Amino acid sequence: MALSDSGFLDLGDQRLEYRFIGPRPDEAPTLVMLHEGLGCVGMWGDFPDKLQAATGCGVFVYSREGYGQSSPATLPRPLTFMHTEAQDTLPKILDTIGFQRGLLVGHSDGASIAAIYGGSHQDHRIAGIVLIAPHFIVEDVTSASIADMRQAYDTTELRARLARWHADVDATVRGWSDVWLKGDFRKWDLTEFLAYIRVPLLIVQGEGDQYGTIRQIEIAQEECYCPVEVALLPGAKHVPQREAPEATLRVVTEFIARVLENEMAGTKAGHNDIHN
Repeated sequence: MALSDSGFLDLGDQRLEYRFIGPRPDEAPTLVMLHEGLGCVGMWGDFPDKLQAATGCGVFVYSREGYGQSSPATLPRPLTFMHTEAQDTLPKILDTIGFQRGLLVGHSDGASIAAIYGGSHQDHRIAGIVLIAPHFIVEDVTSASIADMRQAYDTTELRARLARWHADVDATVRGWSDVWLKGDFRKWDLTEFLAYIRVPLLIVQGEGDQYGTIRQIEIAQEECYCPVEVALLPGAKHVPQREAPEATLRVVTEFIARVLENEMAGTKAGHNDIHN
């Protein structure tokens, strides 16, 4: 399909808001960006634009069901809602936009979704995965920070701030936080997927991340057989692309360039082998 710079993807009963920045998939590699638990297209700010300018790749950003201006989600969300996104919706999105090669770039819940996808799909189009503040297990700090956020949402101006971005802000915030706070989420564990990821990973985490400790990084280092690079950024918390934007852009851009360069070198070597 011909993709406009912004619009909606219709996938069955889902209508998903998106932006596409820069060259399309038939012209350059594509970075597919997966937002955080309360994020959406707009809440990435100018980070996708800066990433496009720095890498020359096309950048595809979308709002998941129940976020931004996308169609509403069925509530309550099940414990497996990120698994469903990774194993059902994301493959359809990649095929619909004509994805040919590139990387997944996920933040928080989006990083967890990217990890699930990488560990459950041997997708040779994916050259690497960037995980910004990922969750692989639920820690005490995760639950405590989500509880603090929910209290702030119910009692402060946070609701008004988030209402700028989401068509039904109550459904978005309560539908997401209820899974973590009221469900049996302490059993939620993604470590089984990590051993099956076959492409290089970059994990970017703020030193002051209030939603996860360095245990998240250690789990990836222990469980993954693929190369795992780590950037632990001082002065950043859970949203390093906003709290340490220059450092985050630099480490992500350098990783993407290196991965794509290595992939091209491998492709050329394989092509030469065929003809020798």
